[in-house]
Amino acid sequence: MMQKKYELIIFDWDGTIINSEAHIIHSMQQAISGEGLVQPSSQAIRHIIGLSLSKAIETLLPEQDEAAVERIADSYREYFFRDKGDESTQLFDGVADVIRDLHANGYYLAVATGKGRRGLDIALKNSGLDPYFHITRCADETRSKPDPLMLDEILTDLNLESSHAIMVGDTSYDMDMAKNIKMDSIAVTYGMHDKESLERSHPTYFIDAIDQLSQYV
Repeated sequence: MMQKKYELIIFDWDGTIINSEAHIIHSMQQAISGEGLVQPSSQAIRHIIGLSLSKAIETLLPEQDEAAVERIADSYREYFFRDKGDESTQLFDGVADVIRDLHANGYYLAVATGKGRRGLDIALKNSGLDPYFHITRCADETRSKPDPLMLDEILTDLNLESSHAIMVGDTSYDMDMAKNIKMDSIAVTYGMHDKESLERSHPTYFIDAIDQLSQYV
């Protein structure tokens, strides 16, 4: 039995659990091209993964009005769900074993993601991880990261204080969200944001592979 430092472990999804980077980037580039605009670079798109879809597009294309942002968002969803390949639901190595072990050892597990509810529900089912998570929050149900509202809602539902939980994610948005609610955080270095970007958000811990998680929780 693991010695628990926390009762609740909250995971980001894309870039932390699932290696969906290529699929997200391709879908966003296609959606933006469809609006007659120049495709942003892969690096630019990688940096906004983790935000809610509308906020991500607004950040990428600040000159576009609300109607254009909504058209691009609709196109993105169409490409994402129509053209999903293996990379849209490919678990990072070791993730499934770690999630199962944490669940078996009595941790509460949650997801706090910039994905929409439709996308997360499909991904949870396809990944086989759905039974292991006690609660999930999506960006279209609450405020976008780095606002901590989704974390606050998870804590409230489970009747826990922020000191009893830790956020695991791959972007500065995840780390800032945790910091904004005074929650410890673990930055994974294999996801969307590089270690230098993550360091600026001062996570509590860093891990280079998901199987290192147990030594901090």
